[in-house]
Amino acid sequence: MTIELTPLRRIAAYAICSDDDDRVLLIRESMNSGTPGVWTLPGGSVTQGEHPESAVAREAKDETGVRMEATGIVDITADTRELRHRGVTLHTDRIIFRAEPVGPVTGPGGDGAPASPMVDAVAWVSRDEAATLQLRPFVAQALKLPLSAVDLPPEQMPELPGFHIVESPDGRPTVQRFAAYGLVRDPVGRLLLTQVADGYPGAGNWHLPGGGTDFGEQPSQALLRELEEETGQAGRVRSLLGLANHHDPAQIGPEGFPIDWHGVRPYYDVFVDDPQPLTIVDVGGSTTAVRWFTPDEASWLPITAVTAEAFDAADLGSEVFRR
Repeated sequence: MTIELTPLRRIAAYAICSDDDDRVLLIRESMNSGTPGVWTLPGGSVTQGEHPESAVAREAKDETGVRMEATGIVDITADTRELRHRGVTLHTDRIIFRAEPVGPVTGPGGDGAPASPMVDAVAWVSRDEAATLQLRPFVAQALKLPLSAVDLPPEQMPELPGFHIVESPDGRPTVQRFAAYGLVRDPVGRLLLTQVADGYPGAGNWHLPGGGTDFGEQPSQALLRELEEETGQAGRVRSLLGLANHHDPAQIGPEGFPIDWHGVRPYYDVFVDDPQPLTIVDVGGSTTAVRWFTPDEASWLPITAVTAEAFDAADLGSEVFRR
């Protein structure tokens, strides 16, 4: 008999926290979790409106007793697994930070027992010791260790919109959306930007190519798909530049009513080796125009906040922009 599983999405943040002996802080999942007995990184779900850096500090403290702060991004990835005992197929967008302890660390897990019922053990382990443990696949990947096949992949990938409106406990329409964007350049150094269509937040401003990720899709794959749909260009991702967090508790878009909108947006360095004629393949969406700009031309454009962040991360802000 086929079990109907409900597709769910979440955004989560995790910490690679090392001590002076280069041991990594890990937690073991309890019987209350989806993978009991498996070791993973401290961290967990990003709540509505919460910055992922705040989420990882909060979750890590609850799970380990160690106070820590994020110092940089190691990787951003996604995975999809079936949790049949919960009746769901879960897609998780995972942001993995480097982190450092704040203040003294006492005992194997910090200053107290784990507060989370999802955790039954906390330990500092060497990389060699970690290689002997059963790890969540994303943890093994982040620590550059052999992968452990402990997640049950979906038999069939469900269809779920890139974002859907839900009702919060106080009755407000709410969206949490994960989207990937690219600082796109060509061999002569031009920048590729898209203009936001009327009726969308930021209408008229110039924006990075990209958009929401689909269920089961990696962020970098989603970015390249969106780049082709919005501009007709084939690109390649060279590196992760940073992560933008946007929260507007009353954003009005094409829906026509206020939405508590939370967007988490990684942005990447992308190169187009062989520029083609610009074409908006996905007509009628949030993109009304697309153009290549020289850095000097781009310096005078009205741009979105995530675009400004990406320019700064790529050291374009101080050299190119005069604002």
